Amino acid sequence: MSERAENPRRRNERKLALLKLLRQVRKDAGLRQTELAKRLGQPQSFVSKYESGERRLDLLDLEQVCRGLDLTLTAFVRKFERELKQIERAAGNPTQKPTP
Repeated sequence: MSERAENPRRRNERKLALLKLLRQVRKDAGLRQTELAKRLGQPQSFVSKYESGERRLDLLDLEQVCRGLDLTLTAFVRKFERELKQIERAAGNPTQKPTP
């Protein structure tokens, strides 16, 4: 793993992509924040705060959210990785070299 610190701008782009994806997977599941919160046994503000970035999710929270959306954690991570690749391509920094 690289010892280099992540560029703050790049980190912010990645964070925004994560927040966008969290909202999108909920909407794709056809749920409002209140409906997802009920499935999670949490107040609506829990969903609102993590979708806005006001609250951070740990891995166990994210797994719970994914279960509430009938989505595996692995599937969510794959979606996130695709989003990150798109960001890298748009910035002109491919994450992987094309295969010949």
